[in-house]
Amino acid sequence: MPAPLIERLGHSARTRGIILNADDFGMCRASNTAISQLLDSGHLDSTTIMMPSSWSAGAAAFAARRPDLDVGVHLVLTSEWDRYRWRPLSGILSSLVDAEAYFPRTVLEVERQAEHDDVVAELELQLEAALTAGIDVTHLDNHMGSVYGLETGRNFLDIVFELAARHGLPFRLPRYAQGHGLDPALQPTLDGMTAAADAAGIIIPDRSWTHPYELAGEATALQQTYDDVRDGFIELLRAVPEGVTEVYLHPMFDGPGLRGTVDYGAIKRGYEMRLLADPLVAQVIADEGLVRIGWRALRDLQRAG
Repeated sequence: MPAPLIERLGHSARTRGIILNADDFGMCRASNTAISQLLDSGHLDSTTIMMPSSWSAGAAAFAARRPDLDVGVHLVLTSEWDRYRWRPLSGILSSLVDAEAYFPRTVLEVERQAEHDDVVAELELQLEAALTAGIDVTHLDNHMGSVYGLETGRNFLDIVFELAARHGLPFRLPRYAQGHGLDPALQPTLDGMTAAADAAGIIIPDRSWTHPYELAGEATALQQTYDDVRDGFIELLRAVPEGVTEVYLHPMFDGPGLRGTVDYGAIKRGYEMRLLADPLVAQVIADEGLVRIGWRALRDLQRAG
């Protein structure tokens, strides 16, 4: 195992570093609105763009105009919504589509049917599309965890690692299965994955945390309020240990457009936009002494060898 990442980045071993990342840039107008505003205002450290989505062109144009921002590629193999879906950049005549010629809705379908060479071609095209659009890509991560083998054990990490190593890009793969959104039982599996990433020279964070994808009690009398969600996020921030912890969310502007796009979760995504800009959240980050770190710093470390 390499030396602690936080020390390799030039900080003390006791530093509690965080990366605030927004997934799903380019998914829809609501995500583009929220994420661009949060990046402009400095409330986010980074984002990752979904190149197969219909609104990716606007997101890519924004990112190309702002090379100072940390923008990665959100590698996509699934399309989960009922009313709004997207297709592979490599075309629909492959193992990457369902009966409706879109990416499958579930990770299980991807793991069962996707052929290795089709995944190679598609993920390569998604990264190349971002680079061609003028984005100074800082990192890679993955939509819905479809490359990790979470359902059947069949993963596509060899493909991602080759891509990340060739382009000098760090990747979202937590070294430790501890904390919010992770099952400690995954640690033995993670150990093998992280060893492969280390061998390939790919920088990975110590942890990758999030909070629940949907509101507890959604559409019932017990539905969480904004204050409930904020309290949970503050609890997460206060629990960040020493090292580098990525905290990823899905902020979007909650309005008729988003509610006509997604089948569930619109309120939660709107809450995430609010909480990232909430002064109380910023105060907690300051009070806890959390040090915000961008993915670019990890990329620079990886490229320096």
